[in-house]
Amino acid sequence: MRPDRSSVSSTKSSARVKRRAIALGAIVSLAFALLAGQLFYLQVIRGWEFKRRARAVARRQLPIPAQRGEIFDRHYDFPLVVNQDSFAVDVIPGEVPEEKRKELFQRIASTLDISVEDIEKKVPPRYYHLYQPIELKGGVGFETVAYLAEHLAGFPGVTWHNKPIRNYLAKGSLSHVIGYVGDISREEIQVLYNQGYSFGAVLGKSGVEKQYDLLLRGRDGTRFRMVDVREKYLKGRTEEDIPPEPGKNLVLTIDRRLQLLCEKALGERIGSVVVLKPTTGEILAMVSYPYYDANLFFAEKGSREFTRLSLDPAFPFINRAIQSSYPPASAFKMVMSTALVEEEVFPLTRKITCNGQIFYGDRIFHCHLRKTGHGPLEFFGGLAESCDVYFYSVGDELGVERIVYYSREFGLGQRSGIDLPGETQGFLPTPEWKQRTQAMIWLGGDTLNISIGQGYLLVTPIQMANIVSMIVNEGKVFRPHVLKEVRDPVTGDLIREVEPELLRVTPIRKETFAIVQKALRGVVTEGTANVVLTTEAVEVAGKTGTGEVGFEDRWHSWFAAYAPYQTDDPDERVVVVVMVEAENEWEWWAPKAANVIFQGIFAGQTYEEAVETIRPWWYILQQREAEAAALQAALQAGGDEAALQAGGTAIPGSAGTSASLASAGGTAIPGSAGTSASLAQETR
Repeated sequence: MRPDRSSVSSTKSSARVKRRAIALGAIVSLAFALLAGQLFYLQVIRGWEFKRRARAVARRQLPIPAQRGEIFDRHYDFPLVVNQDSFAVDVIPGEVPEEKRKELFQRIASTLDISVEDIEKKVPPRYYHLYQPIELKGGVGFETVAYLAEHLAGFPGVTWHNKPIRNYLAKGSLSHVIGYVGDISREEIQVLYNQGYSFGAVLGKSGVEKQYDLLLRGRDGTRFRMVDVREKYLKGRTEEDIPPEPGKNLVLTIDRRLQLLCEKALGERIGSVVVLKPTTGEILAMVSYPYYDANLFFAEKGSREFTRLSLDPAFPFINRAIQSSYPPASAFKMVMSTALVEEEVFPLTRKITCNGQIFYGDRIFHCHLRKTGHGPLEFFGGLAESCDVYFYSVGDELGVERIVYYSREFGLGQRSGIDLPGETQGFLPTPEWKQRTQAMIWLGGDTLNISIGQGYLLVTPIQMANIVSMIVNEGKVFRPHVLKEVRDPVTGDLIREVEPELLRVTPIRKETFAIVQKALRGVVTEGTANVVLTTEAVEVAGKTGTGEVGFEDRWHSWFAAYAPYQTDDPDERVVVVVMVEAENEWEWWAPKAANVIFQGIFAGQTYEEAVETIRPWWYILQQREAEAAALQAALQAGGDEAALQAGGTAIPGSAGTSASLASAGGTAIPGSAGTSASLAQETR
């Protein structure tokens, strides 16, 4: 019996449907398998990578400022610079309604005492959509922040955060050594970006703060926050913050007691003082006047104070000890004396007669003792009396080439390499320089000028200190430095100690330096410094210098010296250089200040104690002026009886004679002011 065709056809159709269903199921299963595999690949195998990418897109890193390292003096018992809690005010531009933006900027400017222009520079229109805080001003006091908090509704988008500022406990003359800090500028970020600096960073602007910024700044921490598509911060934390690492503490070579002594000895006179240890190069004191108070830069009106100081014609930001150069005048005769003794161009016993002037070609070169001259002088007498005619002859015999050679041996025309920024190298003229720059040949008169430290020659006070150091060390100079130690900010453990670095060694014989040392002692015992170097606390050797600058009644005043003159322990020696500019009224103050400084150092006295101990003639005259002023005031107030109660022991009329004598720099004898001789213009 044959099968029914319809049933056969139905069976075949069912088989086809079944095959198709199986194929479709296989395809769907394969598709799902592929999707599952892809999902497994994306979510499991590469899940951490995509999660990291997503987090990177939504995560924001905010810096946590590190505590800047503190700075101490050489005794490490009192901080010169510490950190002080303060605030910085920010604005989140995206949270500021557009219609209130102008009004808000005006209110913020008035509250923070800044200009609207400053705000607009920091928040330009292209930042208006951002929900990230932009710092407007740092160093804001608690009172201002409290005011903002009380009126928060009137300051939409305004926030604040803690931002420590520097507190300079040691005010006054240490400002040039320590320096100050400030916010990084656009120009600085371009140079320092690869060293880890970023916008909003605080860095040193001058002094030790700038020189050792990488040690002091530490390493900022990081605070992580998540944001949405509009850059708004989301609540909650996704990971732990990275804490900051505080900066290292620095111990300086500065002795704060000596610094104060030198500061008071210089007084309010434009100039500088350098005190260093010649056997190590350690700077014990460095004073430059005028100075500034860096704490004012973080006050409410800090920008105004900074601008005022920047425009001050006295240039208080200049560290005159290393950034100003002057004609060394007769202090350069230390170099000339060394060259004379070493080269033996003529015997030291040879006498040269000074008649107050010398004829050279068609010109007359005068000695500072013009009227009478010094008469016949040999080497020791020529240096002691600082006779220009004697050193004109020395310079003529040596010639400019040898003068330049010995000047370079002493480091002139070169930076000392002190670890403070901005040092100038002074200037050492040569015949080649004059021909190249002025198209003029070097003349014999130029040689005579440089022989007495005048002409084109320029020297910084730190270079002058190195000249004395080479003489003291008999041919060696150590690099001047102000950093003594680096210490851990938490434990105080010593991390690094700065070792003395030999800067220069000269082939000049030790016997030559011994002779020059003896001659420098003669300057104090028998020469130009005899009338003012009255301290009995130590034997001093040194050289005066009075630089001509074109004024008829003012000169630069130099005194470069060391003490003790003779000692079995070279480490106890110190070099003192005092430089007083001609901007001040002429007082011949450099050796006077040095006299007090040496007394204070070796007697362990303050400025007041040192002055009272040595009682120099100028101090006695000042006392008499004060007594006369008190007497005059008492007479005007209550007659003779009141005058006697005010201490009427003052000699009537002594004030006027004392004032004129003090300004003249005479050798006053107590009780005989009117008979003292004026030596001011006769002393070199």
